[in-house]
Amino acid sequence: MKSLKDILYGVGLTAVSGTTAKLVNHICFDSREVGMDDVFVAIRGTQSDGHGFIEKAIASGANAVVCEQLPEKLVNEVSYLEVEDSKKALAVMAANFYENPSKNLKLVGVTGTNGKTTVTTLLYRLFKKAGFKVGLISTIRIMVDEKEYPTRHTTPDALTINRYLSLMSEAGVEYCFMEASSHGIDQRRTAGLVFAGAIFTNLSHDHLDYHNTFAEYRDAKKRLFDELPKNAFALANMDDKNGLVMLQNTKARKYTYALKSYADYRAQILENQFSGQLLKIDNNELWTKLIGHFNAYNILAIYATADLMGLDKFETLKLLSELENVDGRFQYHISKNRITAIVDYAHTPDALKNVLETISALRTGNESVITVVGCGGDRDKSKRPVMGHIASSMSNKVIFTSDNPRSEPPASIISEMEAGVEPQHSLKVLAIENREQAIRTACQLAGAQDIILLAGKGHETYQETNGNRVDFDDFKIVKRILEELKK
Repeated sequence: MKSLKDILYGVGLTAVSGTTAKLVNHICFDSREVGMDDVFVAIRGTQSDGHGFIEKAIASGANAVVCEQLPEKLVNEVSYLEVEDSKKALAVMAANFYENPSKNLKLVGVTGTNGKTTVTTLLYRLFKKAGFKVGLISTIRIMVDEKEYPTRHTTPDALTINRYLSLMSEAGVEYCFMEASSHGIDQRRTAGLVFAGAIFTNLSHDHLDYHNTFAEYRDAKKRLFDELPKNAFALANMDDKNGLVMLQNTKARKYTYALKSYADYRAQILENQFSGQLLKIDNNELWTKLIGHFNAYNILAIYATADLMGLDKFETLKLLSELENVDGRFQYHISKNRITAIVDYAHTPDALKNVLETISALRTGNESVITVVGCGGDRDKSKRPVMGHIASSMSNKVIFTSDNPRSEPPASIISEMEAGVEPQHSLKVLAIENREQAIRTACQLAGAQDIILLAGKGHETYQETNGNRVDFDDFKIVKRILEELKK
């Protein structure tokens, strides 16, 4: 058990009813998980308000409640702690409960619309190759050095983050690389963490269903940099117009990277092909297996971070040349009948455009590009026609299909994508709701040397419809279908 008073250290209390001189077992923000002598934190969420579950939490055994508004009826022997922001209070309490594990290692947060998973994952792999014990908190997985744990959120809740950071601390982990999503930052899941540095990759159209405006989305990302301590570093992409915005108010040491602009760290693309690309960084040539200019930015961000964290530059270049691509990020397979299938997580307009531009740069001109793409249900609807426009204008043939429809009818999502198709491109477009059938049709349409792009799901190995998840792996499915068709 932990002292409630110690857990509340650093939490700004606006009112207190009852004593803080008591012990609690756990911190909970889900009333269904509350047990005897737990402290319940009432969170106002997008779907429900935890304040409506305070009585249920107390009935389940909670002996303390943290909330933004004290209930009218107070129960004797229960301590009520009023705060301005329950989400921030939860994060600070979580850090205290696990004895502030982020102080025991060097934690680096990576934020931006695209590139977060690639940058964090490859930093993890690079530092592992360099001989360190390393942690990773990403969209795909959580790693405590060698041990892997599954994850369902880009940035987990504050309790989960601190629990894994605590495991990392106990395991002797020296560095941890963590994706910091706009949702996670806005919901204060990263509050209470001590960052050694933060990286900004880029910013484009995404999550406006949650943030309402692009400015709100940008400012959520910016908060990560605003809250960095003086001894941390802040690294931003100068080729993105929002790079300087991220650095505006940070107290941290400021550094920049770029391919086109003047910056502290610069790179030049010398060659680009399906087998990889040749970069020039700090007057040294580097061959990397990662393809495309977007990956050149990722590699440069990784190189800069390694340098800022004290790794030898030449050792870093050597290790970078050995790194493989991340699952679902421009992951490709060339079939025996010479059809190239590419699976990429591109689920934003900018990411889709980047991938199609990369494919265009790698083509000899004779190949057709067949794109299979959908948009997620219950997510930002405004990007759907934009995605439809990009796919149809930059491909020879397009099949609009389901991604994760969730609670929305797939036909409605596809219709909204079709609204972005210009008349001169309409004959290129097919609509096939069933994603596996869409992939099979693309494979049937493709000839030797043609390129199939499966966009949107990337590393995801499931499809979600009306609350049900079924196994669905784009990469496995396209490989199987191509194998079947060659027989």
